[in-house]
Amino acid sequence: MRTDAGWRRLDARVLAVFPLRQAGALIPWLAITLIGGRHADGWQPLAAMAGPAVLVALGAVRWATVRYRVSTERVELRGGLLRRHERSLRRDRVRTVDVRASPPHRLFRLCVVEIGTGSNSGEEGRLTLDAVTREEADRLRRELLLCDDPRPDADAGPGGTELAELRLSWLRYAPLTPAGLVALGTLLGGGFKIASDAGIDLIGSTAEAAEELSATPAWLAVPALAAAVLVVSGLGSVAIYLEGWWRFRLSREQDGSLRLRRGLLTTRSLSLEQRRVRGVVIVEPLPLRLAGAARCTAITTGLDARSTGGGALLPAAPRAEAHRVAAAALLLDDPADGASAPLRRHPPAALRRAVVRAVLPALALAGVAWVASAWTASAWGASAWVPPLWPGALLLLPAAALLGLDRYRNLGHVLRPEYLVIGYGSVVRRRVALQRRGIIGWRIRQSPTQRWSGLVTLDPITAGGGAAHVVRDIPLADALALATAINPDVVRLGR
Repeated sequence: MRTDAGWRRLDARVLAVFPLRQAGALIPWLAITLIGGRHADGWQPLAAMAGPAVLVALGAVRWATVRYRVSTERVELRGGLLRRHERSLRRDRVRTVDVRASPPHRLFRLCVVEIGTGSNSGEEGRLTLDAVTREEADRLRRELLLCDDPRPDADAGPGGTELAELRLSWLRYAPLTPAGLVALGTLLGGGFKIASDAGIDLIGSTAEAAEELSATPAWLAVPALAAAVLVVSGLGSVAIYLEGWWRFRLSREQDGSLRLRRGLLTTRSLSLEQRRVRGVVIVEPLPLRLAGAARCTAITTGLDARSTGGGALLPAAPRAEAHRVAAAALLLDDPADGASAPLRRHPPAALRRAVVRAVLPALALAGVAWVASAWTASAWGASAWVPPLWPGALLLLPAAALLGLDRYRNLGHVLRPEYLVIGYGSVVRRRVALQRRGIIGWRIRQSPTQRWSGLVTLDPITAGGGAAHVVRDIPLADALALATAINPDVVRLGR
């Protein structure tokens, strides 16, 4: 709704959406008021109605006071009744427009628009419009993300060109993510809290169940408990995967921007200007890697941690699909020019460092276990049998050596015409493609052990957070040659 001087109100349906969104906060209040009360008198129903009435009043205040305006230079937001606040962002600083809709928003065909500048200063770098119509959200997205990319997609139709969409066969990768364990912990924590508010003693019931389980033979109880945890966490992972990525679609819009839409209960839409994309990361945690799967994430300027999925362009999917989407996001015809490029291996000194860094902690653990075994044996006496811990700890040494070898096998870099490709990691393997023209500087670091091996760590610095992705254990001469090939003027000034 437009007001004077171009200022707009939020949609009037926020009067209904706001109380529905905050209804979950009333559950403890209602439980205490209606269930936990000791005396059933006439004040309980009135007290129970006080919470919803307050939410309705707050929604009315929000609708009556909040205004926003998009001018040629700034995006402005103001509101508040007792405490007025005003915030504005320069339009040329806008980097992302994040559109999402919770179930109450979807019920009334509304959504939340979050306009971000990528600043790390918290709320100061964002404006949130809650709630506006879908048509208004789409208008804001198109108006604020004017893309001047020199290579628009000429074949894009009215809805853009589709780059990827969800396939149900990808659900097999959901149990290989840690989301299920997180869901299990959240479910248990929430269940205990609600039961405690309702006066139900779940802790005592759990203790009784544990006593009954202790009477079961260990060879039967441990596998049964492990199987139960795996089944529940697997189902939780699938549920979270579906809720987060249902109806997933990645497309390139007519203006050249990338648009990602996903979500089952809460829908999300994220738009990224192509000129802000500084690269991609292919992430392969060990379980996904063993199954031949990976995730794809964009490196962009102006994408903070609160943006949708932190720049995730693809859920857990086949590795080939992740590399294909990465190439499409970078406007590359050949994936081998990006994250799929064969890497140049680092020298044998890097192999020694990788193995030593993996084996030393395992060796230290074995030493601690030997000391602990010797101390317990002397403290309890020779007559008491104490299981030796250090032989089991020594078994970790071969596994640690294999970890170091795998870490070296994944280590490397290569310079492509448009991108610097970096590989590193083992338990979580990453393949990074950084845009060469997006690298604005370099930092060379050398630890004492690297000095003994003649190696350094080279940090490419970009405005999109690329400093977190480094070229590890590379000879100094190679590091200088690589930096010179990308930024000869910067390296010359640095010398």
